[in-house]
Amino acid sequence: MMKNLNQWLFLSINNLAGKNDVLDNIGVFLGEKGPFIFIGLIVYIYFKKQNKKEAIYATITVISAILLNHLIELFYYHPRPFADGLGIVLKEHIADSSFPSDHTTFMLALSWSLFMYKDTKRWGKNMLILGVLLGLCRVFEGVHYPFDILGALVMGHFCANMIYKLKEKMKPLIDLILKIDNKIFRKA
Repeated sequence: MMKNLNQWLFLSINNLAGKNDVLDNIGVFLGEKGPFIFIGLIVYIYFKKQNKKEAIYATITVISAILLNHLIELFYYHPRPFADGLGIVLKEHIADSSFPSDHTTFMLALSWSLFMYKDTKRWGKNMLILGVLLGLCRVFEGVHYPFDILGALVMGHFCANMIYKLKEKMKPLIDLILKIDNKIFRKA
């Protein structure tokens, strides 16, 4: 039943692919380059907005989420839609496990982490919305099921909560990173 729902949702979104070259190119670009947009945003938040601690915690959250994704992939294989013979594929991809989406996990772990902190809550909220939309571009381009995006949403939230709860224990590491930052980027 869940498999049927996942496939139906996939086909409902992916059915829009292959009908308009402009839409296809935009969808592929956003689906593939989404993490780079988020890297740019976290660099901006770190340097320009001066929310350094929040940006560091968000980066640690992303690393932990991606590592957990790869751990899941060792024990659970879920085929990509094209491996199941479904949909239109706009961007070739290797037929590795699709669950959860690494691209989307990257974006949503960063977003959920920023959402946890008062000074970056608004950034986190807006980035969550953008991350989900960019994750759905991965469905549009035919390389993920919607539940892969949902799995990324859950993984990002889980890791953001975990790092947030461990933030006091991580304080020495954060202080060391900020000390190094101060030595490198100190204004003359």
